[in-house]
Amino acid sequence: MLSFKKIVRFSGILFLCILIACFVFFKKVSDFSNTPMNPESAENSQGHEKIKFDIEPGQNLSIIAYNLEKQGIIKSSFFFKILVSYKESAKALKAGEYMLSPSKTPLQILSIITKGDVKLYKLTVPEGLNIKEIAKRVEKAGFGASENFISLAESKTFAESLGIKQNTLEGYLFPETYFFPKDTSLKIIIKKMVQAFNQAYTPKFRKRTVDMGFTIHQIVTLASIIEKETGAARERPLISSVFHNRLRKGMRLESDPTVIYGIKDFNGNITRKDLRTWTAYNTYKIKGLPPGPIANPGMLAIKAALFPAKTEFIFFVSKRNNFHKFSKTIKEHNKAVRKYQLNR
Repeated sequence: MLSFKKIVRFSGILFLCILIACFVFFKKVSDFSNTPMNPESAENSQGHEKIKFDIEPGQNLSIIAYNLEKQGIIKSSFFFKILVSYKESAKALKAGEYMLSPSKTPLQILSIITKGDVKLYKLTVPEGLNIKEIAKRVEKAGFGASENFISLAESKTFAESLGIKQNTLEGYLFPETYFFPKDTSLKIIIKKMVQAFNQAYTPKFRKRTVDMGFTIHQIVTLASIIEKETGAARERPLISSVFHNRLRKGMRLESDPTVIYGIKDFNGNITRKDLRTWTAYNTYKIKGLPPGPIANPGMLAIKAALFPAKTEFIFFVSKRNNFHKFSKTIKEHNKAVRKYQLNR
């Protein structure tokens, strides 16, 4: 029978062993958490080598940890699960596509996954594209079929749900460079573009619109025409002045890009017949602005529509070098046409 002293001594030794074991275990967890799988991971032009890592919706911690180890991003799935449990982060792991590097510590990797710092794909929308042209870029970037994008962007119901009381979203898909996760829905992409428009069309712009006696839709329509007519950015306010002067005088705008927009399956060559054929967008036949934008204008075009240069110009003709010759009279204009278009 063990004496009391021996029991106390044995208990002390056992406690010490447990304490040492715990210390060793937590030391290993700590070392694991703060030590990269490969501190000397090969570098490329963009930094340390990165590995594409996917977390599917609903994937549990065990599978995530196993895949991290299998792909050589961490050393131990077991210790990673301990780390996640210690940080109480199991429910915070976010699905998505990540670019992870074995040069990062498991703690840093866990932070990336819990923050949802997923890989983003770039979508660049230049100024002056119409819905169909933007749809092609969206499809090329891998976000969805162009026909689905067009269907949404031309849906009156969807437009109204975004606060645009028009038949389509033409003119309101703001030109910008966007970054989205790969699985972003087309609805979210379009919503982001409309939000960017609303942010760009500031309260100052809205007040100016009212003061000028226009609606926002009319200004966006005019801005889209200015955008399509402009070759050199600095000419936007001058081109705007021509259209404002024509509107003020009750003259037709006579803008080729509006005619082109109204032609179904335009082949790239505008003809005299096209100019004579009536459509709702043919500003050689209709007076005033067409019923809506012909493209999606950028900030400079919108600003030019709201703040035109103060001129008496009512004509302009291309010099065939991105610039235009502006004229006050038909005589001056005809002379410019002969010089720059007919080489006479």
